[in-house]
Amino acid sequence: MNNSLLVVLVASGIAYGTPLLYASLGELLTERAGVLNLGVEGMMLVGAVMGFWTVQRLHTGAGLSLAAAIGVAAVAGAAMALIHAFLVITLRASQIVSGLALTIFAGAAGLSSYLGNDLNLADAPARHTFHPLFPASFQNWPIVGPIIFGQNVLVYVSWACVIGVWLYLSKTRPGLNVRAVGESPASADAMGINVVAYRYIHTLVGGAFAGVAGATFTLAITPQWVSGITGGAGWIAIALVIFAFWRPELCLVGAYFFGALQALAPQLQAREISLGPTALWTNTLPYVMTIVVLVLASASGARRRLGAPSALGAPYVREER
Repeated sequence: MNNSLLVVLVASGIAYGTPLLYASLGELLTERAGVLNLGVEGMMLVGAVMGFWTVQRLHTGAGLSLAAAIGVAAVAGAAMALIHAFLVITLRASQIVSGLALTIFAGAAGLSSYLGNDLNLADAPARHTFHPLFPASFQNWPIVGPIIFGQNVLVYVSWACVIGVWLYLSKTRPGLNVRAVGESPASADAMGINVVAYRYIHTLVGGAFAGVAGATFTLAITPQWVSGITGGAGWIAIALVIFAFWRPELCLVGAYFFGALQALAPQLQAREISLGPTALWTNTLPYVMTIVVLVLASASGARRRLGAPSALGAPYVREER
């Protein structure tokens, strides 16, 4: 692999990894509060279609349209997360069943596909898209140009989000409180922390992150609406949280690694280089991740070894403490 291909692959990996980063940060916050959300894929798809719809229907300048689209996508993802939160926090339903049901409901054969078809969004290019923020003179710099300066604003905002989530969880009282809620909700409740409120808020914030992640696909990576456009990225994002040991900075590394894997096939095909058996492996990656996530989420021993929040996936009943 020559240097130019490596630089392009790294730059593309950052671009393709950005939605994974947004989704994994949202899932990290949700799981830190003790709630397992397996509906990330469905929330991403709803965010993708609603963000794209906003750009197509809002006849304003590019900057305002794109900002509104990201806002609408975040609200759409949070609305889906509210359903999950109500089921698992208030009604104490199984978090695994609820998340899977949401993904099926909102997935490629469900709500997102219906909205895309009903709103006549298919096969239409986006009216506005996110372009590289810096001028071409910066992007042409050797090595750092395409990697650092060839990205759109969503990439730079995601970097700020990584720093913000790290500071929030490690340096602020609410962040320490949410970690306490995820580790021992009964003890947190005894200290006067509102366990239900913290779980609701962080589940909704996680859904908003997933919605933004979905909109990143339709407004930056592939500026159009195609049913199932996320291609299983939500499952990869959930697995990333586990493999990153619930640390935001490692989510960034993992997201860019899997982003580079997703970018590998088109980059090699553009250079007429055959992937061989690797193509099959990259295409089945989301499904492998699904199996890994379900195994690790179901095995308490595996969660403990990886450093998962102790109360992850367990409903909290105040009367039982």
